[in-house]
Amino acid sequence: MASAFKPGWSKPSTLLFASEVPANEKAFAFALAQAKDFGAELILFHAYDTLVVAASETSGVRYYDYAAAALTEKKQMEPLAARAQAAGVPCEIVVRPGLAADQILSFVRERTVDRIVMGTHSPGPIGKLLVGSVAEAVLRTAQIPVYIVGPDVVEGSLRNYATHTILCATSMLGSSSIVVSFAAELAAQHQARLILQHVIRPQDRAEVLANRSMEDLEQEMIKLVPERLRAKLAIQTIVVPGDPTEELLYQSRAQQADLIVLGAQGASAFAAITRHGVVYKVLAHAYCPVITLSPVVLEACGSKTEKTGPAAEYISGVI
Repeated sequence: MASAFKPGWSKPSTLLFASEVPANEKAFAFALAQAKDFGAELILFHAYDTLVVAASETSGVRYYDYAAAALTEKKQMEPLAARAQAAGVPCEIVVRPGLAADQILSFVRERTVDRIVMGTHSPGPIGKLLVGSVAEAVLRTAQIPVYIVGPDVVEGSLRNYATHTILCATSMLGSSSIVVSFAAELAAQHQARLILQHVIRPQDRAEVLANRSMEDLEQEMIKLVPERLRAKLAIQTIVVPGDPTEELLYQSRAQQADLIVLGAQGASAFAAITRHGVVYKVLAHAYCPVITLSPVVLEACGSKTEKTGPAAEYISGVI
């Protein structure tokens, strides 16, 4: 499965930072650090759905001034570009009119982009969407990995933005081999420790174990890592019963993970955006960034569509 990955997914040469105005400073800092670390180009991408209305001095006819709108939006991105250039990172500003999710996805189909970096918002007073419709749509349908910086992510400067420990959520579903392979490629690239975590819901314990011990399951998890990488990586396996989200968040803190890797097979838009969805809680409370592989990516890498029940949550690496 690992051969299906594009080399740039683990060692990006072009990063797209999907920015709002004003920009999410924390997400931009991580995007800039990645671009500098990999020697990659950084594209500052902003889509706007507001139009500047101007009036003709001669005719008095009101019209939509697309050029003026683009220029205004671009100027607001220039301070970010200046910071990137000062850090020695090649940078390009791209602004487009239209719905943000549509424009982001369209752009990455047109250009060679290896990774999308974007931030999320804090939840509203009545539990309104954390991810928002833009990030949620990108997470579900992007053709490349999406790197999300949530509101609780600790400032990267505390660890110099380095990736020393990667936590990957696994299961025995077919897509997990792809998710683990990707996590292993990242770990090899960063020379990082790789932790594979499998959480078994108490009600599923008998079915999941199927007369196997926890140790047997841990050995099966090791086999998900491509053989050529096993001897090169420091791999730790964790199998525990409990709530998938709670255990994943707990281990990410206990192990001081710098990155969480998740698959998104069987993505449910409802589960992704509701207060109780796995992705909502992971992104809302993770202390480190999360990188996701969408169903589109998983399918392109050979994963068959997996049937999920009505309560299915937005993570294939956890059952």
